Amino acid sequence: MASEWPRLTLREAHVDLIDCDHRTPPASESGYPYVTIPQLNDGRIDVTSARRITPAYFIEWTRRAAPAPDDVVLSRRTNPGVTAFVPERLDFALGQNLVLLRADATVVYPPFLRWLVRGPEWWEQIGRFLNVGAVFDSLKCADIPNFRLRIPPLSEQRRIAHILGALDDKIELNRRTNETLEAIARALFKSWFVDFDPVRAKSEGRDPGLPPHLADLFADSFEDSELGEIPKGWRVMAIADLADVNLRALDRTDRLDVIDYVEISEVTRGQVANVVRYERGTEPSRARRRLVHGDTVLSTVRPDRGSYFLSLSPPETLVVSTGFAVASPRDGNWAFLYSALTRPEVGDELGRLADGGAYPAVRPEAVMEFRLASPPGGELRNAYDALAQSLYERSEHNRIENQQLTSARDTLLPKLISGEMRTHAGYLPSG
Repeated sequence: MASEWPRLTLREAHVDLIDCDHRTPPASESGYPYVTIPQLNDGRIDVTSARRITPAYFIEWTRRAAPAPDDVVLSRRTNPGVTAFVPERLDFALGQNLVLLRADATVVYPPFLRWLVRGPEWWEQIGRFLNVGAVFDSLKCADIPNFRLRIPPLSEQRRIAHILGALDDKIELNRRTNETLEAIARALFKSWFVDFDPVRAKSEGRDPGLPPHLADLFADSFEDSELGEIPKGWRVMAIADLADVNLRALDRTDRLDVIDYVEISEVTRGQVANVVRYERGTEPSRARRRLVHGDTVLSTVRPDRGSYFLSLSPPETLVVSTGFAVASPRDGNWAFLYSALTRPEVGDELGRLADGGAYPAVRPEAVMEFRLASPPGGELRNAYDALAQSLYERSEHNRIENQQLTSARDTLLPKLISGEMRTHAGYLPSG
């Protein structure tokens, strides 16, 4: 019975706390990741945006705290209680205000530790020991070993870790697959419409490496333009020549009982973290932009922050903030439009144009004024979309599946680690 599971402190459960080095090493252009609080994301460590440090500083900073597989990284400040586990083959140095938790396997199965520190009892302990400060709430290293949690038998821990780990691994696989799919679409766009690789190859007498029906769509020479050298016969166009902005506004004639609302702060580089549902009439006044399939949704507030996403098959109840520009392609080539508008260069340029003090912004029309080189007619854009749309649609399928998997994982986690739901002996595969 779950009620028979002992409640032990982390110290009694032989979970050690290893503190960080309370200094910050100099940054380097390359080297090992230096993981800080922002790199802890949904239970995992994302080193994409981590600063780098030299091998010498890495050795110095890991003398005291060398992360090992199945350790848990815990944030003591800013978002105290947030954790992420250390996977295999990830070498990094621990940043300030982070500590390591390490199980010695006698009482707590190390792969189970990552789930133990994400359940309701964990957050009860965080609330109990939290030190509320004027600027930051925090946890004291001396208090954390006194956190008292219900500890299942080791055999139960193994089964719980296997079930939740399998779900989490599939979520991570889908996420990495999506990164690859979208990287392919963006690389193809850059090759065709920014670097003009097929045109360059043909102008130099080389094989462009494309099927003949695609190769024939590219020019074989260049000419000057206001943007510099572009393929002969192409012209410089504004996004407004290809798309409309903010076509559909929410108004009182819309017969909707609820509104599903997306705010700018919930959007990061194609991912929507949270959608809030409101009863009709109670939604924020800025909830006014309605979406249809294929819209590019791009923040006009701090536009260089990467707050954008692609709207694929949205429910009719989905509405976004007036802080977004919603661009709708006229020719149906939504992959071309999305790839064009979400390039880093566009965000950088819009960031330079933004003004307004604390919340610099651009007019939605500024998005539509962005200029690019475009081939004559629509054949080449059609050809790009025939390839890229399937990549983005597969990514969307994986994203929806991840929402379902995440919901299943987050529903099971508290039930399993509390003993409300029990695993079956023999569930864990052999080997």
